[in-house]
Amino acid sequence: MSGSSPHPALALTGIRKSVPGGRVLFEGLELCVAPGEVVAIMGESGVGKSTLLNLAAGLDRADAGRVEIDGVALEGLDEDGRTRLRRDRIGFVFQAFHILPHLSLAQNVALPLVLQGSGAAEATARAADMLAAVGLAGREAARPSQLSGGELQRVALARALAHRPAVVLADEPTGNLDPETADRILDLFVAEVRASGAAAILVTHSVRAAAVAGRRLILTAKGLAPSDGR
Repeated sequence: MSGSSPHPALALTGIRKSVPGGRVLFEGLELCVAPGEVVAIMGESGVGKSTLLNLAAGLDRADAGRVEIDGVALEGLDEDGRTRLRRDRIGFVFQAFHILPHLSLAQNVALPLVLQGSGAAEATARAADMLAAVGLAGREAARPSQLSGGELQRVALARALAHRPAVVLADEPTGNLDPETADRILDLFVAEVRASGAAAILVTHSVRAAAVAGRRLILTAKGLAPSDGR
């Protein structure tokens, strides 16, 4: 996606979500994220940060409101349609990496492309390009067991961006890393997201991690509010 897009890459409008028992996590929530923008979302445990990511990804449904990915409203799609949109237009980065141990690094990174139906040559070439972008050139044949935690998170980032998604959703992506490695991963995350033109949400407990984002927001029961005036 380019910066000339007529719509945000991600738009949540009037979102209300409650949990079993009737407690409302948030309502009236509004969020628009532009292509190439990184938004950090913070908040206390249990406030619904991961739920918000699940709503943005179409993995959960809001009680009310509208979620649009790349101009497509999730509410208008059936489960198959939501699955296809998630596969094609969203990249995920998790705290626990979720790198498949029985696949090589190249196979892990190429997986989103394979699921889209890309040819083997195209998927292999793109995986090599993305591994090089995250500093792992020449490591295509390596196995996950040979990598450090920071290296595994770089593979996860390469995989998240391999299929050129409109939106990248990151849930505590540096929670298992030491501070120095986390800083390097976050700088890489921001650089690669901006270079790809994706819109990114970074959910984190860490003020240090949130500092890399262009916008920092706090999630409360009343919705999203700027943090530190940003």
